[in-house]
Amino acid sequence: MRQIPGHEQPVGSTRTLESAPDGAVVKRTVLPGGLRVLTERVPGVRSATVGLWVGVGSRDEQPSVAGAAHYLEHLLFKGTANRDATRIAEEIDAVGGEFNAFTAKEHTCYYAQVLDRDLPLAMDLVTDVVFEALCADSDVETERSVVLEEIAMRDDDPEDLLHDLFVEAVLGDHPLGRSVLGSEESVTGLSGTALRGFYKRRYAPPRMVLAVAGNVEHGQVLRLARKTLRDRLSGADTPVPPRRGRARLGAGRGLVLRTDDTEQTHLMLGLRALSRHDDRRFALWVLNAALGGGMSSRLFQEVRERRGLAYQVYSSIASYADAGHLSVYAGCQADRLGEVAAVVRDILAGVARDGLTDAEVARAKGQLRGGLVLGMEDTASRMSRLGKNELNYGTYLGVGDTVERIDAVTAEEVRVLARTLLGGSVTAAVVGPYAHDEDLPDELHEVIAS
Repeated sequence: MRQIPGHEQPVGSTRTLESAPDGAVVKRTVLPGGLRVLTERVPGVRSATVGLWVGVGSRDEQPSVAGAAHYLEHLLFKGTANRDATRIAEEIDAVGGEFNAFTAKEHTCYYAQVLDRDLPLAMDLVTDVVFEALCADSDVETERSVVLEEIAMRDDDPEDLLHDLFVEAVLGDHPLGRSVLGSEESVTGLSGTALRGFYKRRYAPPRMVLAVAGNVEHGQVLRLARKTLRDRLSGADTPVPPRRGRARLGAGRGLVLRTDDTEQTHLMLGLRALSRHDDRRFALWVLNAALGGGMSSRLFQEVRERRGLAYQVYSSIASYADAGHLSVYAGCQADRLGEVAAVVRDILAGVARDGLTDAEVARAKGQLRGGLVLGMEDTASRMSRLGKNELNYGTYLGVGDTVERIDAVTAEEVRVLARTLLGGSVTAAVVGPYAHDEDLPDELHEVIAS
């Protein structure tokens, strides 16, 4: 039977999305006002993780308020109509729990992990912080310093800085290309009025998903949600559909250099890839795992094991609603940058030309299966899977179904995808002891030119 997407499910109704052989049960209810509540009952655990997901991230910001979503994430913890910051911290510490948040390009998540008996407290804390924050001017100024320190910390970490430089270069002048943190200039210019306006406009139940996993019952979570949210669960609003569309990406930059007196040179090479709605994404997972996802990958074996050119080398992918990118990272001595760039280029070209071997595809699938299943060993991971699936797709794809999709990928599908993606133009980002682009080795310029 086809699973009804959350934004199409009638308000007030409950659907069972999965009943697993191990006793795990996933359910979804759409409450009045448009809030979706998903739970996963996990037998045999003594914890519960509550996550409130907001379908708002850094791509939803205008350039003048870049960094607002992340700044706001900090600000909400400074105090609510019911608790000040100290009390928030004391209450979660008193039960040995964790209460935190993170901001991404397309969503923000506030979560608390506690013992199952402390679920009512976790629900109350999370909903209080998200819905009742004061965002006082004095707190705006205090957190401004904290966010600026976080930007400075990012700038002091070559690998983190490199990632932001690469994404900006490969995606061009698009909100997805901007750092989630914003810039020193934009954060300095953000006012309390602008942040409160962003908060009031964007933080609404139809954009939200409440996901809870652990030793919980769906009915209990619904009762707690109604108790903590009260009159916010009213009105005729329905859930917002998953984000789609087509990003209007301008031309990217072939090369970006940040001069830094580092011991190592940090290199990232990559190109645009698939959106998360592309059916080829499972083949991309296999391709990425075989390229640089583990110790047996082509990149690790050639760059580190056979040639000893770098200690750390890996590939990674990022997929958004309407865009994506694939990247290769390596950290090496400055005098080896040219050779590293050439070897990476040859590996990408070889896979684009010939695809992967059957053995490589089998190993990549095994790695993905194991990582997926092992990642479900704690309630926080299960909660995250619930929230992301609902926000991104509107449906729930269980671990078993995901494994089936991975297993169905063929070597031919990977070969066709590799030829399509890896034959495109390459973007490079470098952080290291080079004053000008002209100081970079010829091999790197050749990689970009080819």
